[in-house]
Amino acid sequence: MKAELTRQWRLLDLQQLDTRLAQLAHRARNLPQIAELAAVSEQRDRAAEDEVLARVAVSDAERAVAKAETDVDQVRVRTARDQERLAAGTGSAKDLQGLQHELETLARRQSELEDVELELMEQVESLRTDLDRHTAAVAQFDTRITELTAARDQELAAITAEQEGAQGERANIAAGVGADLLALYERLRDQRGSGAAALVAKRCTGCGLELNASELVRIKAAAEDEVLRCEECGRILVRTAESGL
Repeated sequence: MKAELTRQWRLLDLQQLDTRLAQLAHRARNLPQIAELAAVSEQRDRAAEDEVLARVAVSDAERAVAKAETDVDQVRVRTARDQERLAAGTGSAKDLQGLQHELETLARRQSELEDVELELMEQVESLRTDLDRHTAAVAQFDTRITELTAARDQELAAITAEQEGAQGERANIAAGVGADLLALYERLRDQRGSGAAALVAKRCTGCGLELNASELVRIKAAAEDEVLRCEECGRILVRTAESGL
């Protein structure tokens, strides 16, 4: 392939921009906020699950307290009724004695139920404290997620702006390369990650290897507009004033 040396030099500018664009794309994929967002979101999901379980536990305990209160109220109502009957003194002595015995039994039952109620109420308070802790944790994770999302979006916006600038500059440079040379460059770039490299101090800057004597002789003898390839890496090898020929 033949191409004016000025067109070949444009390939080096094009390769520099493509390298920069690849770096920007890698940076966008590997922003530290992305990894931290994933980790914090996972922690937030676990905290939310714990919060749900804690809320269910509080609800169950509150129902148990309500039932205990109902049981206590029932005993109190029955006690009040028996006390009224006993105070009225109606019925036989045996009946009144039976009422007195029942009142004693009800008093013991009420005391037991009130102890249960108190224990359940203390349990509810403990569970509510636990729920508040999980709720606060979820809120903290949500705040961090919001911060990380904003930081990520800001970084991505800056990267996108830089990418757009580089792509515009690339289009201008590519237009001066020529379709035939550009097609070769693009094919090599797809295969090797980069399509062109400068020959500097007898060394290919693409693979980093120094050319042997016979290869240097071949390059020196080549016409200025001949498109050369590195024998080691296959990239387009562009001669410059620093080639050392």
